[in-house]
Amino acid sequence: MSEAKTISAADTRGYYRHAPAVRILHWINVIAFFVLLMSGLQIFNAHPALNWGKSSYTGRPPLLEISASTSEDGRAIGTTNIFGHTFETTGLLGVSRNGDGELDERAFPAWATLPGPQWLSMARSWHFFAAWILVLNGLVYVGYGLASGHFRRDIVPTSADRRSIGRSLIDHLRFRHPVGEAAKHYNVLQKLTYLVVIFVFLPGIVLMGWAMSPYLNALLPGWVDIVGGRQSARTIHFIIAFLLLAFVGVHVFEVLVTGLWNNLRSMITGRYVVPPEKSHE
Repeated sequence: MSEAKTISAADTRGYYRHAPAVRILHWINVIAFFVLLMSGLQIFNAHPALNWGKSSYTGRPPLLEISASTSEDGRAIGTTNIFGHTFETTGLLGVSRNGDGELDERAFPAWATLPGPQWLSMARSWHFFAAWILVLNGLVYVGYGLASGHFRRDIVPTSADRRSIGRSLIDHLRFRHPVGEAAKHYNVLQKLTYLVVIFVFLPGIVLMGWAMSPYLNALLPGWVDIVGGRQSARTIHFIIAFLLLAFVGVHVFEVLVTGLWNNLRSMITGRYVVPPEKSHE
């Protein structure tokens, strides 16, 4: 099915932007990602530090650590230590209020985790369930993208796209968004970002998740050492998760500034109304 199928001759500014498969797979990804993120933060709370190497018991300080301490006047203080630099993060990281409004010593607050209360086993169950959903959904999307020509037609940058990287970057910085015919296609920065997310970040975060499994390490001895060890894999897993969260944040911002309802409608019904070009008369 064409991604740019015209809706009607009378409505030349409206066209069919997203095929049903793309829309369904997109929303499954949205749900799976946030379940993974929130359950992952709950799992992180059980050991709120990131280390590098095979073990966290080497005596070397962690790259990142979120903890709680007590001030001289008896107050609970949340602290975040990054590369040896300590910041007070009370109320958000280290110490935050629980559902009863009381201060609770935990790395990430209850509103950011799944489940809310400290419950490691349930968080792991949610995490692994959503991980399989994400992997299977991703395989279906890649298969669809290859079979339908969606990647070739809509995602892979053309030679003209590659020559326009500088201009596209300036347009984004100036909040100038495409209109008219140009609005029917992803710009080169979108295409490159989607390629990195689909073929680098998502496979990478899954691979690093597998690297934390003692079973898979025993099944294929030594492969985890390629990234430095199990703790290194955990750190890379965490970093990629927040890079994906940053991508989602920028993605949502662009949806808002380029027309919330128009973009949302296109991902629900497929129909997108092209912003008209400004008249120079």
